[in-house]
Parts: sequence; C-alpha cells; structure tokens
Amino acid sequence: MSPTKRRCRPGFQSSRLHRAVKGVLLLSALTVSAAPYAESDADTLSVKHSYHIGGGSLSHVLSQFATASGLLFVAEARLTEGKTSAGLDGEYTVDEGFRKLLAGTGLNYTVTSDKTVTLKVVQRQSQFDSTTMPAVEVTGRVVYDANDPYNPNYSRANASTGTRTDTPLMETPISIQVVPRAVLQDQQSIQVGDAIKNVSGVFQGNTFGGFAEQFLIRGFNTSFNNYQDGFRWPASRLTMANVERVEVVKGAAANLYGRIEPGGMINVVTKRPQAAPYYALEQQFGSYDLYRTTADATGAINADGSLMYRLNVESLNKNSFRDFAFTDRVFVAPSLTWKISDRTQLDLDFMYSDEDTQEDYGVVASTLTRRPVNIPISRYLNEPSTDKSNTTLYNTAVTLSHAFNDDWKVKARFNYLNRNTVDPQTSGVFWDEDPSSATYGDMTRDFYGSWAESETYYGNVNLTGRFNTFGVEHQTLIGWEHYSGTSTLKTQYDPIDWGGATINIFHPVYRPTDPSNMPYFYQNGSGSNSNGVYFQDQITLFDKLHILGGGRYDWISDVGSGFAEVSAEAALANRKTTNNEGFSPRVGLLYQPWQWLSVYGNYVESMGSANGAIDAHGKLLDPQIGEQYEAGFKTSFFDQRLTSNVAFYHLSKKNMAVSVPGKPYSEAIGEARSQGVEIDVSGQVTDGLSLIGSYAYTDAVILKADNNQGNKLWNVPRNAGSLWAKYDIQQAELRGLSVGAGAYFQDTKQGNNANEYQLPGWGRIDALIKYQLPVAKTRTTLQFNIENLLDHQYYIASSPGLTTFVIPGQPRTFMGSVKIEF
Repeated sequence: MSPTKRRCRPGFQSSRLHRAVKGVLLLSALTVSAAPYAESDADTLSVKHSYHIGGGSLSHVLSQFATASGLLFVAEARLTEGKTSAGLDGEYTVDEGFRKLLAGTGLNYTVTSDKTVTLKVVQRQSQFDSTTMPAVEVTGRVVYDANDPYNPNYSRANASTGTRTDTPLMETPISIQVVPRAVLQDQQSIQVGDAIKNVSGVFQGNTFGGFAEQFLIRGFNTSFNNYQDGFRWPASRLTMANVERVEVVKGAAANLYGRIEPGGMINVVTKRPQAAPYYALEQQFGSYDLYRTTADATGAINADGSLMYRLNVESLNKNSFRDFAFTDRVFVAPSLTWKISDRTQLDLDFMYSDEDTQEDYGVVASTLTRRPVNIPISRYLNEPSTDKSNTTLYNTAVTLSHAFNDDWKVKARFNYLNRNTVDPQTSGVFWDEDPSSATYGDMTRDFYGSWAESETYYGNVNLTGRFNTFGVEHQTLIGWEHYSGTSTLKTQYDPIDWGGATINIFHPVYRPTDPSNMPYFYQNGSGSNSNGVYFQDQITLFDKLHILGGGRYDWISDVGSGFAEVSAEAALANRKTTNNEGFSPRVGLLYQPWQWLSVYGNYVESMGSANGAIDAHGKLLDPQIGEQYEAGFKTSFFDQRLTSNVAFYHLSKKNMAVSVPGKPYSEAIGEARSQGVEIDVSGQVTDGLSLIGSYAYTDAVILKADNNQGNKLWNVPRNAGSLWAKYDIQQAELRGLSVGAGAYFQDTKQGNNANEYQLPGWGRIDALIKYQLPVAKTRTTLQFNIENLLDHQYYIASSPGLTTFVIPGQPRTFMGSVKIEF
C-alpha cells in the first residue's frame, strides 16, 4: 500500500511564518563580524589572572579590564561607540581576555612596549583570499567565545550540567560528554536522538513514532525524562532549533537533580541572548518531503546593551519512509536578558511547541527465528485513520541572579510547563507465529485513547561561592529544588473486543476500532511532589588535586493514579500517596599531574525512579536505588583542541519490582547490573580536520528477577561506536569547501528482557559536503548530507516486554540546506 502524504497542519500557513521571519531579520542592517587578532609582547599575554567584570559599554568594560591587568587603555571614541560587552568572569591571560571582549566587534588590539593598549579596525578580507587569513592569533589559532555562533570547534573545555557550575572538564571527576553546536550543524541534527549518536554508551529507545524520546545510558533507560537547562521534562520531543549544545552526564546525577535513572542524564542547553547582533535563516529540505525552516536572531535592544533578546523559530513538515507517518511542528522560543546592574541579571524565557505526529510501534519480531520478521520496513501496523497524536507545550521560565561580590552569587529559577496531549493508538499485543496455522500472521491489537493535561512546577535556588582556607581553594554550591506535577487524564480502553482491530502483518487490511461505545476512564493526580536540598564542595589542592564531595536529601511524595469511570473528581478521591525520603551522596577525586592528563575516580549512590507496582498491603514499593563505581582518565592535547575521556565503570540498580507468582502484588527484590568501558574523543587534529568519536563496551545483565534472571538487558549492544570527521579544505582555490563522513555501528542486542529475539548488529555510513559562498557581508552556506549512504537495512530499538514493537532504522536519506548568517 502506498504511503499517504501528509502536508501542513490545517490552519497553519507557512508563508505567514516566512513573512514574520523576514520582518525580524530586516530589523538590523548587515554587520561585519570578524575575529580579533593581537600583536603584543608574549610575556605580557601569558599570565593568567581572575577577572569579574560586569557587562556594559565596550569602552567601559575594556578600560576596567586593562586597569585590572596593569595596562593603560587608549582608544578613539568612534571605535567603541554603540558597542556593548557582556563582561568577563573567570581566569584569563591578557590575550585571552581581550579576544573574548573584542569577539565580533570588528576590532583588534595592540600592546606596546610601554604597556599601552590601543585599538584598531580589523581589515576584513574574504576567506578566499590566498594571501591573508580573516583572523590571526599569536599562537596561530583563532580563539572563539564558547557561545559564538561561528565557533567551529568540536570540543568544549567546560561544562555545567555535571556540577551545576561552569567547571573545566579536565578538573571534573565525572564522565561528561558535550556535543557542541558545530557538530549539530554539520550533521543537520533535528532531534535529541540525532545528537546522542556521537556519545558512547547512549542508545535510542522507544519513540512511539517520535511522540517522545527515550534513551538508554549505560544500560538503563531514561524513562522518557530528558532535561533542558537543568529542568526535567515529561515525555515529549525536544527540538534542536534553539539548542546551543547537548551535555550528557554518565552515571547517577541524583546528588544534584533528585530522582533520576542511574545510567545518567541528557541535558539540552539552550541559546542565550547576546549583545553582539546575529541573524540566521536556514531552509532545509530532504527525502520524504522534509521541509524545515529555522530562524535565529539576537542582539541588544538598548544602547548600553543591558537589555538583550533572542528569538528562535522553527517550522517542520516531514513524512517518513514508514507508511502514513508524518510530523508537523511549529516552534517559537523568545528569550530576554536584562542586566539590571553589574551584579544583577534577570532572564525571561518562553517556549511554544505544537506538534502533530503519527503513533508508530514499528514492525514485529519472531521468537521462532529470533529476529525481526522479513516484511518491508515501511509497513505500518497501527491504524492510520485514528492514530494521530498532538502535543502542545507552553513553557515559561524566570531566572534571577545576583552577585554579592566577586566570589559569592545566588541564582533562583522558576519554571512552569503546561503539556496537553491527544494520543489515540492501536498497538499490537501478540501475533500468530505458527506457519501452519490458518491465522498465521494475524496480530491482535489493543486500542487505547488518551486526552491528557499536565502542569509541572519547578523552582530552585543555588548559592555558589569561592573561598580559601589555609591555602585550600573551595568552590561551594548549596541549593534547594522543588518539583511537582499534576495531571488529568481521560482514556478509552478496549481490553475485550480485540477482534475488530486484528491485522495480518503480511497482508494488512486497516480496520479502525470504533471507540464510540467504549466507556471513559478518568485518572487524576498521578505524578510526584518533591523537595530536595543539596550541597557540593569542589576542593583544589596544590593546583593538581581536585576533590569533589556532596550529596542531596530528598523528600518525595509519589501520587498513585486514581481511576474512576464516573468523573475526574471521582478519580481524584481514589488516588493514593506514598512518601519516601533518602540521601544520595557523591564523592570524586581527580589528579592532574600534567596539564594534558587527568586521572579520576568517583562513587555515587542515588534514589532512582519510583516503582509503579504495589506490595501485599497495597502500598507502592520503595523507589529503586542506584550505585556506581567509576575510574578513568582524561586527556587534552594541542592547546585543548583535542580532548578525550576513557571511563571504566560498575553500575547497579536495586529494589526493582518483581511480581510474585500467582499474586496481584510485587516485591522490590530485583537487581540489574551494567559494567563496561567507554571512550570519547572530540576536537581538532590538524588545521581543517575535526572529529568526534566514541566506543563503548557494555555488559548489562539482570541479576535478580522473576523470569528473566541472568538475561541481558534489552536494547543494549555489547559493542558500539562511532566516528565522524570533517575536513575544511585548506588550499586557497578551494577554501570554503568542507567534506565529511561518519561511521556508526552496533553489535547484536536483545530485543526484550526475556531475550526471546535479537536485533542484528549493523553499521552505516553518513556523508557531508558543504560550501561557504564568497558573498560579502554575509555568510551563505550550502550543505548536503546523506544518512545511511550504503542503504543498509537495520533496526534501532525495541520494547522491553513485547515482540510487536521493533523500530527500523532509516534507509538512505538525503538532506540539503541553504543558510544565511549576518
């Protein structure tokens, strides 16, 4: 059966969006952005000092920085007039400080022999000029600000997710991987799953056709909980349209983030408003009628740069290699930053997303052949006429930060998320595998329809400070966090009349179930309310030994689902609440004998996800508990251009629910263990050659369970890896041209926890070609990507309990784009 083509959602006019984007972009004239370079005395530039300089006019900030560095600042007023700076906070050499402050201003500087700093305009020339480079540094390398939209670096020196502080990775005794914006752009990433393919030990889980994204980290699933700027999102799909980078923390992070799966967490860090103006418009198009338009605009609103904005917009319309599947999404995310004073800042963020998609459980597997059944990977086995889902998200965040002095700072955030979903689905339960049967291939399906509204409230306060005791440096964090959610759910469920929904997997005839005669069930109050207090101290001894210690105490109320056929109010009266509390410690030790090498280890305990099952007394079981031992080393070569992390870990999850045979209750006696080795490398090898690669050996098994004891955990390959490399051609006549390729592979993995079937091992090749046009005053980039170049058939995910939920990987897919930046 040929797939039904899905166009834009009724009521949404793409041209209206395009006109709006065009209006935003025309608010500013074209600007010239060039990386500054310096000419100065090497000794003067090489000494690092700590600076805490607030934002303001460029002239004022430069003067403050020069004075603090023991230099005399001289500049013509016309050079800095109307320009602003976000300030400087951290340890920098004079060279690094001036580069950061002057990035994007079109200015460079000179330090004369009498320690006088003067400014002059960069003479910008085309990157295609064979005699000059657009930016030159004394060390031979351009220095980019971490948030510079033109930053091409594949590695990041710092990360914030693992410690809630901006800490160098080489000083953090935790395994953290960062996928920066440059990688996301080169690979044309649209979803979180497109980014995590570059990280070791992280695998795609269930997606329900994209309705939500689940991942497995170190063998344990994330239960559809992903994070954005440290805030835990319920089941939903996050776009890359406003993403600066993706940070993955390996191992339990409960000591800072509360209840979380022990494998780790994925945190999407969003783009922030910048004082320097920047505008970008990109049009992507590809296989299966993919059309995606994105716009990004940022800059200062007032003359002194104290008020800044950012606006990200996305319009996505695409079909799929899967019959009937589609995704239509409209996304808008405005942000505002107000620097009230040199020490006080207010951030306002809003996000709106409206997404239509098709529920999709994929194809099926056989317990006889122990492999996915040989049917077309495009075959759709849900019900196309009814299984159309919608998710609407409204998110509002307010963040206030204040620096009491140069060492102590407080930051408070409040977040409100409203999530509405409509999610009917006709999913397979089991199918007749007997080739001799008259009903061979018939799959029994179950209809479930839901209409849900949930509200999530989140607030936290963090106090950070630096101090010194008897020559010992401390960076301390003390915090409080609140998380609560309420939901109202109306469902229709047909557990008896399955006959009308039966479909044959070899010869499908679609017959939707009529839900008009089904009763409604109501569920109210499911979710959890939690309060947690946490502390952390990062201690530095002798500039080489870094000690991390801390923990979190949580008070959690798990609200069980209250069901009723009468009304939502009756369901509210039937719900049950179970209270839990516990302490989650974390300690780590890192020794850095040389600047290029760090050796580390850590121990973590965590109070993990709630058990949904009840005990013999009708009480929800105690939550799952995670425990991890980890050791490894990190390297940083070529002036931090190429970094790596090698980790050895042993991770266990206890208190897992195990059903009691013949009884309607369970016991918290289950246990699973994962151990292995992970290797991650990213950065620049030579001029023009950048790469990001990974390898993971994962041994994940079920130690204690009812029927699956000794089995391997589902969807976890023992061996998996990736290598993506891009080369910017250096020859003058071809400058602006980039080529790239990536290889990804996974070993055979179990399809479910019963180990009844396996997903075969696979490998695929991706490719890239990109060309930056020599257009004055703008950066125009043409890009073309190919995914699965050799058109290899493979399967990426399955279900922990069913054989009727197997997700095929994409066949050969093309994507092109045209991007204009100025």
